[in-house]
Amino acid sequence: MADFLTQAHAFWEMARFPAGAFLCLAGALLCLVGTIGVLRFPDVYTRLHAASITDTSGATLVLLGMAFLAPGWLVVSKLFAIFVFLFLTSPTASHALANAAHTAGVQPIIGRIGTSTADGEDA
Repeated sequence: MADFLTQAHAFWEMARFPAGAFLCLAGALLCLVGTIGVLRFPDVYTRLHAASITDTSGATLVLLGMAFLAPGWLVVSKLFAIFVFLFLTSPTASHALANAAHTAGVQPIIGRIGTSTADGEDA
């Protein structure tokens, strides 16, 4: 049993660095996709959706990758505290922004962008 635990620990020490790097890279790419969505989407609500979903997911992957790369449990506990803070505040802030936009009367763009109306003007 001790031999198995020694081999499992050696495998974990070998595999955690590539796994952590992959998770950090995946989280960074997800945040990049969210940034492109914020720049490309047509109205406030779709931009907010792109920013909030990819921000929370990308940050979660990056923090998980950093936890794999962490040298000790103190760093992992701090990363977990950051995760809890982001997991609670990011959806709350997105909801508050969407509620403020709705209260201000901002209407979502419905239909295809750039289609012509009946009188020949672009929508």
